[in-house]
Amino acid sequence: MLAFIRVFIIVSYSITVSLLALVFCLFRPRHPNNAVIFGRILSVLTPVLGLRVVTRVPASIKNLGSCVYIGNHQSNYDVLMYSCIVPSGTVSVGKKSLLWVPFFGLMYWATGNVLLDRKNSAKARSTIDQIADQIKQRNLSIWMFPEGTRSQGRGLLPFKMGAFHAAIAAKVPVVAVCMSETYQQIKLNRWNNGTVILEMLEPISTENYTADRVRELAAKCHRQMEDKYQALTEEKLSM
Repeated sequence: MLAFIRVFIIVSYSITVSLLALVFCLFRPRHPNNAVIFGRILSVLTPVLGLRVVTRVPASIKNLGSCVYIGNHQSNYDVLMYSCIVPSGTVSVGKKSLLWVPFFGLMYWATGNVLLDRKNSAKARSTIDQIADQIKQRNLSIWMFPEGTRSQGRGLLPFKMGAFHAAIAAKVPVVAVCMSETYQQIKLNRWNNGTVILEMLEPISTENYTADRVRELAAKCHRQMEDKYQALTEEKLSM
């Protein structure tokens, strides 16, 4: 019964928010803050799922300016948790197929997020180049999931290079945001699903990196995120 109630609330609320977002975006189309505003509104659903979300942001991030944020991707619920911590002026990059998700897909695009055609490498690279230009020209920050897919309990997967190419091309830092393990944590029929910890790490400068060192940058970020992911998961288990 609890699962049915939760699904009803989540679906009804999400559809309502999506429709409101589409109307709102008619008056402020693809503004860089639209995505964060409606992400925050959607994050209200985290307590409905029986979750307590703890967020940690270092003081050094507050005046950082444009950057490329990267997060570990575990499940479809990630968008609700990460929306609690994404800073203003940030849009995300998602796969093109998201556009076909009823209601949510149109809202995702209309609020200013970027759709990437991963099946076409030439188009994907062109989109990454355009993203780098937009970061510089519009003072945007970008959010990406460098694993490219949900890990679903398989730990931190290998990274794709798009986020790091964009950061180097735009000459902006990379900021990792780690989420403690959530695999099989969320049970719709369980009232209390515990705590999720989100921690934003210190920026990694790309100043000394060039395109031929993109894998080196990705490997450095992967090590940093792997260590923090394990630490946060152990901390959550001890709560």
